[in-house]
Amino acid sequence: MQALLPVHIVAGGLAIVVGAVALAATKGQWLHRKSGVVFVAAMLTMGLSGSAMALRHGPNANAIGGFMSAYLVVTAWATVRPPAAGTRRLAAATMLVALALGVIDLALGFMALSRPHRALDGVPAPAFFIFALVGLLAAVGDLRVVRAGALRGAQRLRRHLWRMCFALFIAAGSFFSIRARVARILPEPFLGPGMRVLPILLPLLLMIFWLWRVRAGRSQRPIGGASATAST
Repeated sequence: MQALLPVHIVAGGLAIVVGAVALAATKGQWLHRKSGVVFVAAMLTMGLSGSAMALRHGPNANAIGGFMSAYLVVTAWATVRPPAAGTRRLAAATMLVALALGVIDLALGFMALSRPHRALDGVPAPAFFIFALVGLLAAVGDLRVVRAGALRGAQRLRRHLWRMCFALFIAAGSFFSIRARVARILPEPFLGPGMRVLPILLPLLLMIFWLWRVRAGRSQRPIGGASATAST
């Protein structure tokens, strides 16, 4: 399993860089689409490798977070793919994954409440409950696709945006929340709590901004075009 550690680190760093590029790039253009494809591949590699290493110690926050990030990018990528016969079947499968992740996070949250300092393996109980809520809401979103088929218009954009941005939030949080990791590549001025919190919160702030634009009807440009691939 230790052989997965360098793969996990490189994939995580790549995901943060190309995720930032995709957020900054003009939506629907070549750079946005291509960086989005790389982001999906990097997040899958980071998430699954991290979960594989973490599962040696049983269900825990790192394992669930890895699976959650992989689930989010897969479903976000599928959202902007052209409608296909298997769209509802994929949504049904991913709905079960999201439901399972939400329930496990909920159980871990209650376990954390019973522990000293209301934390489990250093993760506070509220964090588990937040991720449980994300998983359960994502499962509801998948159920809508199962019932209605491929989404279109603003619904499609919202589903794509929040899932990609939240996946980037997970990647940024796993790196910038640990000072020792940041110290390996950034100088002292960037190691303070405020400087490390900013890149973690930025994906969420941009998510809110883009969702507002879509809701306000100010961004109706198709993400990825008619033959969309993946983007953030």
